[in-house]
Amino acid sequence: MGAKVEPLRPKLKCPECGKESKREFFPFCCQRCKDIDLNRWLSGAYAIPVTEAEENLDEE
Repeated sequence: MGAKVEPLRPKLKCPECGKESKREFFPFCCQRCKDIDLNRWLSGAYAIPVTEAEENLDEE
């Protein structure tokens, strides 16, 4: 009785601040960190690199 049950997988760290992530904001720890990440996506700070070969395919 009273034995601690181990979670199925370890808790992940927030990619913004490194604190333990929370279910309601996953994978972040809070709304603030979630908003910071969203702002980076919307402002273009995150971008998927394009190779020269992919650029040529788009022109054809």
